[in-house]
Amino acid sequence: MKTSRGAAQPDVIRLVPRGLTNMLRPSNWGAATASALLPFRAPAPADAGGLPTVLGRLGSLEVRLARTRKEIKQAQRLRYQVFYEEMSALPNATSMLSRRDVDEYDAICDHLLVLDYDVPKKAFRNPKPQVVGTYRLLRQEVADRHWGFYTAGEFDIQPLIDANPDKRFLELGRSCVLKPYRNKRTVELLWHGIWAYVLHHRIDVMLGCASLEGTNPDKMALQLSFLHHYARAPERWRANALAGRGVAMDRLPKEAVDPKAALHALPPLVKGYLRLGASIGDGAVIDHQFGTTDVLVVLPVEAINPRYIDHFGPAANRHAA
Repeated sequence: MKTSRGAAQPDVIRLVPRGLTNMLRPSNWGAATASALLPFRAPAPADAGGLPTVLGRLGSLEVRLARTRKEIKQAQRLRYQVFYEEMSALPNATSMLSRRDVDEYDAICDHLLVLDYDVPKKAFRNPKPQVVGTYRLLRQEVADRHWGFYTAGEFDIQPLIDANPDKRFLELGRSCVLKPYRNKRTVELLWHGIWAYVLHHRIDVMLGCASLEGTNPDKMALQLSFLHHYARAPERWRANALAGRGVAMDRLPKEAVDPKAALHALPPLVKGYLRLGASIGDGAVIDHQFGTTDVLVVLPVEAINPRYIDHFGPAANRHAA
């Protein structure tokens, strides 16, 4: 769900970082980094468990799962463009050299894509659709077979999972949309695809990180305090920032928070989650690599606003049948 590591919504590296030479030594890469660097190959698409590849269309746009390494590379390039060139994330050696946002989780996740087929024709070439939006999806059973959820690097979510052994969790992350496509149509297609995926895999709870731009929580005291006082998760669905990493969100007393102003100042992605029925965990985490302040978003399917179920449900049901 995160906007930097996870979901990037609308709201360069100029110098080679000190120590780059040391980072480029193979002995310092690690298996995942070395695999990504040599020979810059994207992972093969994960097994989506029988879900149809194409999940929906709207005009020239199509939402579906990545089905080739090349499509995953396109999603990684889009993420790089948004996170590192448009925003202020600091790339590691792998990303800097490949011009792609890559990590080891790409190999085990499903990659949801929005593609635009209305692309300019090139001489002597068939036009190829452009990836203009993406989400990364990680099912609990897949996470359990590997190294857990990405979100667990910032938030203590295991007690939440352990307290709900009958629930199936899905992590949403690495979301971003190309700037000209940040509109209702693209967002609706992404959520159409997510909802089809949720129904097909019988997901009960979605979770992930969402980001506020900046690393000074005092400068976002209004937004953080609003999330704490007005959108805090009920005890059953509450999880805390990891010890030693969290910063307090209740920076202002509730009576000092103007809800309307706070909502206006929140990133569109966070507002979208709240409209769906999501709630927020305890504590925020500063992510200096991505230049963001992250909050935990928890969205039980049972809590989704019925009007969104009606909106996404019928079409998604057709694809999931």
